[in-house]
Amino acid sequence: MKISVTVKTGAREKRIEEIMPGEYRISVRERPIAGKANASVIRALAAHFDVAPSAVSIRSGHTGRRKIVEISVPR
Repeated sequence: MKISVTVKTGAREKRIEEIMPGEYRISVRERPIAGKANASVIRALAAHFDVAPSAVSIRSGHTGRRKIVEISVPR
């Protein structure tokens, strides 16, 4: 499944909000330095969808706030 994600970095707390089906807003504490924010987004989405972090991958938007993320959901 592919979803659209808007990321807010440097937030006080981690939070995931579903804006509409397939579109999420994620707040993470980490700053976008050396990929730390992307790693935090992957961990947060993995916990939210109850999958392993290896099942979550950023397909586009590695350096921007808007990302397309693919989640491999087990059947």
